[in-house]
Amino acid sequence: MMNPYVEWFENLRAEYGEQLKQMPLPEGLPEHLRDLMAKGDDEAVLFMLKLAWQLGAQAGFSAGYQQSGAEMPPKKSTNAQA
Repeated sequence: MMNPYVEWFENLRAEYGEQLKQMPLPEGLPEHLRDLMAKGDDEAVLFMLKLAWQLGAQAGFSAGYQQSGAEMPPKKSTNAQA
């Protein structure tokens, strides 16, 4: 049985791979990622993936709200009070 994530990822790669090949990344990022992988720094690579996933989820959530015409929910305060 195939991992559902692998199947989903391969479908995305097939559909959007050519478009994304044209998308530039920040200067130095591909080299930095190659260095991390060569060092076996899985923790840093996974952190980068989690960060990208989180930012993408937030952008998708926001876009969904904008398309629906609903108001964005209020942001939770991060200010700590003594």
